[in-house]
Amino acid sequence: MSLRSDQASVVVPLPTGRPAAPTPPDPVSLRPVLIVLHQETSTPGRIGNALRALGYRLDIRRPRFGDALPGTLNDHAGAVIFGGPMSANDPDKYVRQEIDWIEVPLREQRPFLGICLGAQMLARQLGAAVAPHPGGRVEIGYYPIRPTALGRALCPNWPARVYHWHVEGFQLPAGAELLAEGDDFPVQAFQAGNAFGFQFHPDVTQAMMHRWTVRGCARMDAPGAQQRHLHFSARAQHDAAERAWLTHFIDGWLARTPRAQLLQAAE
Repeated sequence: MSLRSDQASVVVPLPTGRPAAPTPPDPVSLRPVLIVLHQETSTPGRIGNALRALGYRLDIRRPRFGDALPGTLNDHAGAVIFGGPMSANDPDKYVRQEIDWIEVPLREQRPFLGICLGAQMLARQLGAAVAPHPGGRVEIGYYPIRPTALGRALCPNWPARVYHWHVEGFQLPAGAELLAEGDDFPVQAFQAGNAFGFQFHPDVTQAMMHRWTVRGCARMDAPGAQQRHLHFSARAQHDAAERAWLTHFIDGWLARTPRAQLLQAAE
C-alpha cells in the first residue's frame, strides 16, 4: 500500500536550532533515532555523528540480517534509511519489507529521512518509479546541486556540490515537493510531509570515502563517474559547506512536529 502525504504542499522552514534553556530536555528528544543499514560493516557516518552531538541515541537495525522494524515510531524521535549497493527494485524480501514499512512514519507523520537507496525506497512507497539513467550514466563523485525556492526556504546555505554514489534515480512522487535538482538525475531532494529523500550522500566521512573508492573502484569506469583523485580534491573544496548544511538540516528535521500535534496545541 502506498501512502501519499497530503501535507507536502506546504513547506515549513526547518527551525534554526533549539533555544538554550535551564530546564531538562523534553523526554521526546531523548528517544533514540531508528537507523536502518544494509551491510554488516555499514555505519551511519556523519549523520550518526550529528545525531549523537545533539544528544540522540541510535537504534541501529539491519533488516537484511534479520532485525525487525517497529510497528510504530512512538518510541523513536525519527528514522533514517541509508544507502547500499542493492536496488529498490530488487525482489529480496527485506527490500520489499523496508519499502512497505515506510508507511509507518508517513502515517504517523514522524521525521523520516531516506539517503540514496533510502530515498529511492521512499519514492517507491509513494508510487514513483526508480530506474537507471536512460543513457547509462551514473553519479559517483561530487556533482552540482540546485536547490529550488522551496528548498532554500526550508534550509538555507546549500552546498554547491554534494557527494554521490548511485547508478539509479527516481521520479518525483505525486504530491511531493522538489527541494533540489541535478543534471543527469533531476530529482535530488524532495519532501512529503515530514519525510525527506536525498539522492546524494551527506553522510559520507573521509574514512567512508576511502573505503568506497577502493572497494568500488570498478564503478569509476561507468559513464559520468569521476576518478578517485577527483573525489578527494572536490571534498577539500566542498565538504565544509555540505557538513554545515547537514548539521542545520538534522537539527531542524528532528524538531518537526506531526500536524495532528500542531492542531491539538492550537485548540
